[in-house]
Amino acid sequence: MQASEIEWLLSPWALGLLGLCVGSFLNVVIHRLPLMLERQWLAEACGQLSDGAELSRAAALPRPEADKLAAAATKLSEQVQKLPYLGIALPRSRCPSCGHQLAWHENLPLLGWLRLGGKCAACKAPISLRYPLIELATGLAFAGLSWRFGAQPSTLLWCGFVAALLALAAIDWDTTLLPDALNQPLLWAGLAVALFGWTVPLPNALIGALLGYLSLWSIYWLFKLATGKEGMGYGDFKLLAALGAWLGWQMILPIVLGASLIGAIVGIAMKMSASLREGRYVPFGPFLAGGGLVVLFAGPERVLGWLGWA
Repeated sequence: MQASEIEWLLSPWALGLLGLCVGSFLNVVIHRLPLMLERQWLAEACGQLSDGAELSRAAALPRPEADKLAAAATKLSEQVQKLPYLGIALPRSRCPSCGHQLAWHENLPLLGWLRLGGKCAACKAPISLRYPLIELATGLAFAGLSWRFGAQPSTLLWCGFVAALLALAAIDWDTTLLPDALNQPLLWAGLAVALFGWTVPLPNALIGALLGYLSLWSIYWLFKLATGKEGMGYGDFKLLAALGAWLGWQMILPIVLGASLIGAIVGIAMKMSASLREGRYVPFGPFLAGGGLVVLFAGPERVLGWLGWA
């Protein structure tokens, strides 16, 4: 492949179109991955609870009561196993309201939603605006990365990084879950690309991963010891570790400060508007991801300059 062809394939226009397609895929991941994990956890829990003897021993329950609970767990496990298969690729996308299977042209990134006027072709139920917004955000981010880093293969690595952050942010906002299925590969990929010299120096990546994890881990335990409550989840530790692996240890504090500030502002605004969800919490993951994106697009030097640390 000639250099001119590579430059075109990695141009803002080409990567922007790729981003639209990736954004369409991210919509599927954001919707289905939490459901897949919840089904898996439910099946595993039912498997553990279906043994009456083990349940009696572990929970200190009378054997007749344990056997009754085990029988109920076995019945629930059978119902879970009868559920239709759900994966990332299958089944094909359908309208959640009427079950209409989407045709290929209805699934076109951004264009499909615009062509349908934001409504299901069959039942006219509204299609969430978030679907085209995720596609548009991914497309713009990929195009921006081409401008930021130029037409070079390492730009594709940053595209993968951004795609993972967008998926994690949306999933956490919806469910307060930061799945290991995304978090852990993102962390190890950050260390791997640093090893090959494609991002930050490897020592910076290793220290960044360590510092990212331990900093929030320490805050978590200090808060728990002081209040008896959990202020965040372990997924937040892993996400910040991944950000440190990709962006270097110098960016950990700016990311946390920015995420905390914006998160507090959003939380106060939601509280004042009575839009906080049950439990009155705001997930931290989307703001960590947002902080990472700001550092990526603005550049470490500029971010340190904003803080007066340059």
